[in-house]
Amino acid sequence: MTQLSIKRLFPLIIWDSAGILFSFLTALLFRFDGNVPDEFVASFIKLIPLVIFLYCAINISFGLYSRFWRYANSQEIIIIFISSIISTALFLSFVFFVGNPVRPMPLSVVALGGILTSGVFIILRYRQRILTGLLGRLEKIFGAPDRQRVLIVGAGESGQLLAWQIQSHRQHYDYELVGFVDDNVEKLGLSVRGAPVLGNRHDIPKIVKERSVSLIVIAIHRISGKEFREILSICLGTLSLVKILPDFLKDMNTLNGVLPLKDITPRDLLGRQQHEVDEEACRGLITNKVVLVTGAAGSIGSELCRQILKLKPKQLLLLDNNESGVHDLFITINRQQDISETSLVNIVPIVADITNHARINHIFMEYNPNIVFHAAAYKHVPLMEQHPSEAIRVNILGTHVLDTLSASHSVERFVLISTDKAVKPHSVMGATKRVCEMIIADNMQFSESHAEGYNGHKSNGHYKNNDSPRTLFTAVRFGNVLGSRGSVVPTFAQQIDMGGPVSITHPDMTRYFMSIPEAVRLVIQAASLTHGNDIFMLDMGQEIRIEDLAHKMIRLRGLRPGKDIEIIHTGIRPGEKLREELLGDDEEKISTSHPKIFRIQNNGYQFGSDVLLERISCLDNIVNTNDNNEILQILWDLVGVGSLQKIKGSDFNHAKDKSFAPITSK
Repeated sequence: MTQLSIKRLFPLIIWDSAGILFSFLTALLFRFDGNVPDEFVASFIKLIPLVIFLYCAINISFGLYSRFWRYANSQEIIIIFISSIISTALFLSFVFFVGNPVRPMPLSVVALGGILTSGVFIILRYRQRILTGLLGRLEKIFGAPDRQRVLIVGAGESGQLLAWQIQSHRQHYDYELVGFVDDNVEKLGLSVRGAPVLGNRHDIPKIVKERSVSLIVIAIHRISGKEFREILSICLGTLSLVKILPDFLKDMNTLNGVLPLKDITPRDLLGRQQHEVDEEACRGLITNKVVLVTGAAGSIGSELCRQILKLKPKQLLLLDNNESGVHDLFITINRQQDISETSLVNIVPIVADITNHARINHIFMEYNPNIVFHAAAYKHVPLMEQHPSEAIRVNILGTHVLDTLSASHSVERFVLISTDKAVKPHSVMGATKRVCEMIIADNMQFSESHAEGYNGHKSNGHYKNNDSPRTLFTAVRFGNVLGSRGSVVPTFAQQIDMGGPVSITHPDMTRYFMSIPEAVRLVIQAASLTHGNDIFMLDMGQEIRIEDLAHKMIRLRGLRPGKDIEIIHTGIRPGEKLREELLGDDEEKISTSHPKIFRIQNNGYQFGSDVLLERISCLDNIVNTNDNNEILQILWDLVGVGSLQKIKGSDFNHAKDKSFAPITSK
């Protein structure tokens, strides 16, 4: 036996010995009404050391000194009873057979002493739980004004573990458990961990009001996103603080006196269930390849770089025209690498403008990238309405430069980051991204129907040698991402921090949302799925009403919309739509091997490559003239006159009135 075991064993035996002495002395006094004959007093003094040794030895054999009783369950009481019964039976046998003709101890004293000893053993081992239970009863009677009254949503395993944690460590936490709510009708009215199941999700407002609940903890992990959002909306509709219980079991040993609760984040408000990607396929795409990421300093680009780095490329090229952003990203992701590893990824920061053909061509020649993720773009819709020439220069002409050079330098895969604003575009930004998808689609047509391009003939500006492998071009279309710079979530957060008001353009405005990490994981997965004839669409889930998002973000700060924080409606800004769409009228989505990625079929880009090249060339020639009327005329002709007619404003109306032959198939 180790020294540590002896140190733990000794105080427990001392307490048990005192308990045995107390139990048998009480039994003896009770048997003789306090007037014990002298001969039994003498026998008691002689026998009690033997009795203590017997009970403690049996306890040791049953492991009663090697358990952590603070976390023991009620079933272990049975072990205590069995140990005590065996000890008492042995002592009874000794007294019965040895005490002839006069027994040294009455059998009734032995039996009663054994019963009392069992009770003492239980009290000594469950004293913490008994004391906590008594305090809980007193608090229910007299109240605990300094404690937060907690309602747990979900009486499953996670909720029960949290209830146990609150009740078992009442002295460490300032919480009082009110009860549970659960949609399982079989649990209604029952008691779980000593707390009642008070109702279902729809009863939450009434329970909060009637029982003065100050904290609601959502302890459910395996429900659909729709159900989670409904429960969250009900909880946030009360005046109580709302928290989410993460994976309780994972954090059990690192609590440090704090309940393992986390604040609700905007990502939680989506209620999206995360889907795993095929790591093997993603590694096969990236590992030991030279990967170029344009727009690397942006929200999507920087996350692409972080996730690509984990897939161990041979070289990672961070390209952006934002010098400070590229520098900061380079410093940050370099820290991701484990310096103990033998082979570190070569990370190269590059400051360059994607519209500079000569500069980009030099980069392709120097580094010879295998994979290109094109995330560089101007994205702010109202701002691009004011500066259409810049949106066209960067989004369209920059994509055309990269697209052309990727083909001529035999890049394996080119992945364009697209947007739902490219569907039935209503803004300059959306129209430019629509044209970018058209450029990718034109490459698809080239790969299928312009085989002469492989023999050195020009097609869509690309030159291919007969021994050059085909570049697989693809685009990945998705909606808004949470937390990107200048987007609605950080804007709302800043306005709330400043005390309001929170500005919303229209009460019925809706958008699709996805977290940045999830979007990037799916983009890389989609890139691994393409065969070069694909535009992919990510499953964005349900539309989120922007005003609902604002209300919930205000409530997450413990504030009240309309009272503590004012909400104002500013009107729809130029280029904005009330709701975005992920599919055009002539498009349909086809399932892929991943449940969150769809292939778009029959996308309707039916036109000649020469016509597309002609219009892009026209844009290239006039983009620096700042003649917005002519620039917009060509742009809206590219995406269709029907889209142009949806636009308001003098420049757009003027462009609409000018005659220009629409693009037709050749």
